[in-house]
Amino acid sequence: MCGISGFTTVAGVDSERVIAAQLRSLAHRGPDAEGAYRGAGAVIAQNRLAVIDLDGGNPPITNEDGTAGVVCNGEIYNFRALQAELTERGHRLRTRCDTEVIVHLAEEGDAVQLARRLDGMFAFAVWDERARRLVLGCDRLGKKPLYYYSDGPLIVFGSEIKAVLAHPRVPRRLDERAIPAYLAFGYVPTPETFYEGIRRLPPGCVLTITNSEPARVQRYWDPAPAKDSGAAPPRSLGEAAAAVRELLSAAVARRLVADVPIGALLSGGVDSSAVVGVMASLLDRPVETFTIGFEDSAGFDERPYARAVAERFKTNHHEFVVAPDAAGLLERLVWHHDQPFGDSSAIPTFLLCELARAHVPVALGGDGGDELFGGYERFAAGLAVGPYLRIPRPLRRSALTALRTLPPSALGGRGRSALRFAAGAERGLPDAYLAWVSLISAENRRALLPRWDDWAGDAYRQAWSSTAQRPLLERMLALNRDTYLPDDLLVKADRTSMAHALELRSPLLDLDLLRYAESLPPKFKIRGPVLKRVLKAAVADLLPPELLRRRKHGFGVPLDRWFRGELRGYLRGRLLAPGARVRQHLVPAAIERIASEHDSGARNHGHALWTLLTLEAFLRREGW
Repeated sequence: MCGISGFTTVAGVDSERVIAAQLRSLAHRGPDAEGAYRGAGAVIAQNRLAVIDLDGGNPPITNEDGTAGVVCNGEIYNFRALQAELTERGHRLRTRCDTEVIVHLAEEGDAVQLARRLDGMFAFAVWDERARRLVLGCDRLGKKPLYYYSDGPLIVFGSEIKAVLAHPRVPRRLDERAIPAYLAFGYVPTPETFYEGIRRLPPGCVLTITNSEPARVQRYWDPAPAKDSGAAPPRSLGEAAAAVRELLSAAVARRLVADVPIGALLSGGVDSSAVVGVMASLLDRPVETFTIGFEDSAGFDERPYARAVAERFKTNHHEFVVAPDAAGLLERLVWHHDQPFGDSSAIPTFLLCELARAHVPVALGGDGGDELFGGYERFAAGLAVGPYLRIPRPLRRSALTALRTLPPSALGGRGRSALRFAAGAERGLPDAYLAWVSLISAENRRALLPRWDDWAGDAYRQAWSSTAQRPLLERMLALNRDTYLPDDLLVKADRTSMAHALELRSPLLDLDLLRYAESLPPKFKIRGPVLKRVLKAAVADLLPPELLRRRKHGFGVPLDRWFRGELRGYLRGRLLAPGARVRQHLVPAAIERIASEHDSGARNHGHALWTLLTLEAFLRREGW
């Protein structure tokens, strides 16, 4: 894992000074080496975290005669097969590093064909001196980020926005339209960012620019499932589970290739536990596992579950108990994300990655199981919207009124979830789904925004409409894969791990496993309240039955309590002070009402307040 950056050269810019600034800005992503390839029309650079070919893979990496150079962030899992093919076709490879295959593939075909040959998590840049062509590429799901600014012949890119801003020709201006999108989702949907003119290269895309043509973005991967794969569908859940198990084992094995120690982040949930179980069966040594817990945070500590899994597989288990400085972490998280990021689970993930990095430079995680196999309760809720709306309206109104009077502990602790479902379901899909994923309700967003702008919601609905011919569960999974996965889950995984130069690999997002999962009938994923049926069946012999039956528990923090306790003063000093930056962009009275309702206990607005605090920290840092 690394950081990459670069730009096309233009008159009046000191290229050496700029590339040095870009390398400094991404030093946390690659502490082991740095280097740059300098062509006549572009410079591309890399901060390297050495994982494969520790001595021979340092940048810059070029083709045989040095007329093309490559930098890459990530891992190419099929690099050994590609090395064999390239050697057979006469290419001379000088390293054992996976990055080198990219520059030789670039010699053989166009950008689209190049990217299609790669299986992995990656963002790369290739400069071809003879063709005077720069090619940027991003993996199919957006595991590895790449941001860019384009203005005529100038293009500036980097793994993080801070590297793009290091170039003197890149303006630093706020895009006001990012704010309403951020309030809804806790992120700005790709390809937009908080900065005017700076965009993110979408997943499954390549960007090409030459001296004679402007920048062009092309999609090389269609995320829609194949119409007919030619393979017979599984006849039973058991048959599908056996295939999933085989594919999962192969995915884990591919991610165990490294010349450095590898561990695993273990939450005690089905997904990370399954990964650890498969790792234990493949390795001839104990797996290094890492779990985090919080002091005095009932309901947010999963150490007992992780400990049970660690004991089952006899791992070398590391538990960490922390009392996080949430205020201090907020500032650090904003710096690493370069933008506001509303998902508060970045706090424990950041701390867990920091602590794991003290032991290993590479770790496997459980991200992706919910996305592939239907693991979020909102998927089951979406399937229930139709039946719920067939209940007579007066009965629905009575039920909603009754739910609003129940304490949060009612219905076995699901009182709040039942209320969110009933209130959202009245809107129908996809607006119900949007209400469930939003960090700030639509009503509060309308109150906060001086002018209502729901462009991101409109884009969300358009994405939903594009899958109208598919089964309902497939539509929700596709919407989640194209929005929440690349813009929230994978951004969080990248920034919190690379903040500490920890490479995080996700076997459950393996390309072969993804293709198979998307080919399965919805009934194999969710039936009634049972989520991830086929994945649970696939690992039923590995994991304790009580873990398989356990209700999904997010990797969260006690925001509601924090904002009434230790963070109350910080909240008021930041959001309610006359000089607060958010008050220049949002309606101050609405901010004060949300904070007051939360402080009094009338409503729980913990997620909304964290979203606003993160926005304040960003605006304050930028002086906007």
